[in-house]
Amino acid sequence: MSSTRLFRDLDLGLCLDLTDGPEPSLEPPRDAIERALAAMVALEAGAVANPDEGRQVGHYWLRDPSRAPSEAMRAAIRAAWGRLDAPDLAPADCATVLLVGIGGSALGPQFVAHALSEPSDPRRLVCLDNTDPEGMAATLAALDPARTVVVVVSKSGGTPETRNGMLAAQAAYRAAGVPFHRHAIAITGPGSRLDREARDPTAPWRAVFPIFDWVGGRTSVTGPVGLVPMALCGWDWRRFLAGAQRMDARTRGADPTDNPAALLAMAWFAAGGGEGARALVLLPYRDRLALLGRYLQQLVMESVGKRLDRSGRRVDQGLTVYGNKGSTDQHAYLQQVRDGRNDTFTHFVDTRAQGPRIPVDDGFFADDHLVGFLLGTQAALRERGRPSVRIEVADCSADSLGLLVALFERAVGLYAELIDVNAYHQPGVEAGKRGARSALHTLEQLQGALTGAPRDVGELGPAGVDPRTAWRLLHHLAATGRAEVRPHPTDPLQDGFWRSGTEE
Repeated sequence: MSSTRLFRDLDLGLCLDLTDGPEPSLEPPRDAIERALAAMVALEAGAVANPDEGRQVGHYWLRDPSRAPSEAMRAAIRAAWGRLDAPDLAPADCATVLLVGIGGSALGPQFVAHALSEPSDPRRLVCLDNTDPEGMAATLAALDPARTVVVVVSKSGGTPETRNGMLAAQAAYRAAGVPFHRHAIAITGPGSRLDREARDPTAPWRAVFPIFDWVGGRTSVTGPVGLVPMALCGWDWRRFLAGAQRMDARTRGADPTDNPAALLAMAWFAAGGGEGARALVLLPYRDRLALLGRYLQQLVMESVGKRLDRSGRRVDQGLTVYGNKGSTDQHAYLQQVRDGRNDTFTHFVDTRAQGPRIPVDDGFFADDHLVGFLLGTQAALRERGRPSVRIEVADCSADSLGLLVALFERAVGLYAELIDVNAYHQPGVEAGKRGARSALHTLEQLQGALTGAPRDVGELGPAGVDPRTAWRLLHHLAATGRAEVRPHPTDPLQDGFWRSGTEE
């Protein structure tokens, strides 16, 4: 099918330039994209989009409750909005927001924070988004518990990394003699373990916000997961929602050549032959948008990286996403993108607003060089026949961030329909969680099996456990002072281990 190749909407402030994109002849047939657009209509109307869990998918309703299929849903969304501006949402002298979360519970808020933060903000956002003890200790040591509000985000209420961060924060508050519950906000699924803890009548938290069952973590930034940190930090969450809502309206169009999300999804399909053969390289040419690629890694890769299609056929689908920012990456991996493997599709992202005029050499300004590097890099790729697209928004305001989030969310949904995978489940992630639980169980078994006499991995490892896993866990016990190790001179898997302090 033919493509417009250059989409521009002055009211949105959006320009999507695909004149250097993949050949339109490689795009999916028109009836395929029309089916994808129809599937998105059904999704927004309340169709079950995640049959694995029997769930609807309603992140679009988060910014336009009038489209939600029930009055209860509409009321719940508006009720959450109504509490965002409560004067007692945080302690009066609070200067820091500590967000405890992982994955979509952290990536969206971090992207927004990096784009919107100003020195004049009433509060700054910091995150505990890993269970690395050194990182947690360093973050907590830099905070004043008495002037920090803690936002704990976990849909299930039992996500191990998030719970570990919460327990570490609680310990820091106890050590400082500050009541944790008076500084804590929960964002979680109703009835979850975290929900019950936060509503404990003996020590109720400051507030509890919902993560709705029909919203996944990677599409949660326009719900309380993103809006609560925005409200606490003084950023305009209403404009953020308004931008997403305006993009949603613009990308519902049935004509794919006049729908920016459809154009982007078709370009992804054409670039990778419908098989994800090209990585998406994100190059935002504004520092405020530097975390866009990191945010999109989860949104795109968790949504379309699937082994099986909807009919159960093995397809090994996916779209790899990487990128930092321009023009930094021009001095990093652009050499390979231009002259190495022809397996990328570069996305240049810029704003019309240029920022302060900073004079540099030869009568030019810093912004002159920035746009020169962008256009020069795109021309250098064009010389080698490497496809690219340029996406331009008005600025880095909350409104424009909402536009970008909604654009990519819709493009991901449409692309998943084109390749016939379920964008709204994540069996690989669940497999990783099961593996982590198994590793912890094995660690417990190994620790219990240690005795005074040194024994090798084969003797200590439980039946059915890969010896490499057992070896790594035993070395972890040794590194943390719970075991001693005697390295074998030739075969590491024959290292000897015994309980610390008990060797005979």
